[in-house]
Amino acid sequence: MFSCRQGEWRLCGPAIDIFRPKVKPHSFMLPTLSLENQRNAARVLQHASGDKRFKILEVHMKKHQFRQDALIEVLHKAQELFGCLEDDLLLFVAIKLKLPPSRVYGVATFYHFFQLKPQGEHTCVVCMGTACYVKGAEKIISAITQQHKIRAGETTPDNKFSLLTARCIGACGIAPAVVYDGTVTPRATPESALGQINQWVKK
Repeated sequence: MFSCRQGEWRLCGPAIDIFRPKVKPHSFMLPTLSLENQRNAARVLQHASGDKRFKILEVHMKKHQFRQDALIEVLHKAQELFGCLEDDLLLFVAIKLKLPPSRVYGVATFYHFFQLKPQGEHTCVVCMGTACYVKGAEKIISAITQQHKIRAGETTPDNKFSLLTARCIGACGIAPAVVYDGTVTPRATPESALGQINQWVKK
């Protein structure tokens, strides 16, 4: 747990000084960062100063008054601007919202609509929630992996499609569910998944 007193953050006891004289608001090093990650944070902030997309993102965060509960809205904007949420971008958001990087990364990986890597021309998201898993989601992934030689989280060499998984998309009643380019398809099978993907590959 964290507590703040007179410019110091405390983590279960000893205070860790995260401020330095004349530090601008929202431009500090997070107390949870190791020395190596603090250097990464400094590099990210320096890089961000020359990229207009970071400035646009910061304006968006300012509209939300840099509130931590606006994290999901901020991540949506970040993905809109950059296409995906790579490590440096997540670290930038963590710094600006004064959040532990682990929390920002956790949110980004929990929701299937956030992407951590550049995606292919098409996306196939297989829901791995309990209902979908029990009804054969793993078999769908195995079939795609076997035929197209990519694992979950990867993109084909020709950039035609990315195979992704989601912890749960809230479609338990139609399990197993697969999302093709943003469209939820009910009661998917290995055969139906391969059929859809083969249409993409042939184009």
